[in-house]
Amino acid sequence: MTIQRSLLAAAVALASASSFAANPDAGKATVESVCAACHGITGISAAGGFPNLAGQKEEYLRNALTAYRAGTRKAAVMNNMAASLTDQQIGDIAAYLSSLKRCE
Repeated sequence: MTIQRSLLAAAVALASASSFAANPDAGKATVESVCAACHGITGISAAGGFPNLAGQKEEYLRNALTAYRAGTRKAAVMNNMAASLTDQQIGDIAAYLSSLKRCE
């Protein structure tokens, strides 16, 4: 029973350490300074070559940015842009962009 309790405590501690509360306001600031040139401050791109991100699902955005950062999803510009983002920043960006009204 003691080993099971120890394993459970370790699992809970690990899960807590890797989880965080996303902050859409911080995400907006990061979007304004890092993402806006291509994707727009409101997640609506002014240029046809860049996708609109406003209203995209939060989990999708988080997974995509994490994959760009890791290099498992290839796009030279995005790999470079995402390389320095922390997990917190990725979560914040995803929370902000997913909260915006989708372009129709």
